[in-house]
Amino acid sequence: MNDNQRGRGPLRPTERDATRRSASAADRELARLAKALGHPARVAILRRLMARGECVCGQIVAELPLAQATVSQHLRVLKDAGLIEGEVDGPRVCYCANPGAIRRLETLIGALGAPERRARP
Repeated sequence: MNDNQRGRGPLRPTERDATRRSASAADRELARLAKALGHPARVAILRRLMARGECVCGQIVAELPLAQATVSQHLRVLKDAGLIEGEVDGPRVCYCANPGAIRRLETLIGALGAPERRARP
């Protein structure tokens, strides 16, 4: 249920700006990575890449009930977010999970339950 459905109406521009300013860099980074994982097909692709190491796009297409173009689009979203890396190998692209980005995602998610640490004057 969104704000309109709750009867609050959309955020006014000043409220939107305040929300953006209050979000920490870590919150923005987590939101960006979570958005990239916001589709079940992208989660499935990332799981396969993490389990297998490297994979060619055609192999991913063969394992998922999705068209080649759809898989390519999901791969692009994951790559743009930095969660996977792609290496051109002739006419194919070999994809693999980016271990550093996966560790960062785990850290950001783990920090969700931790109380916010505030600097003391």
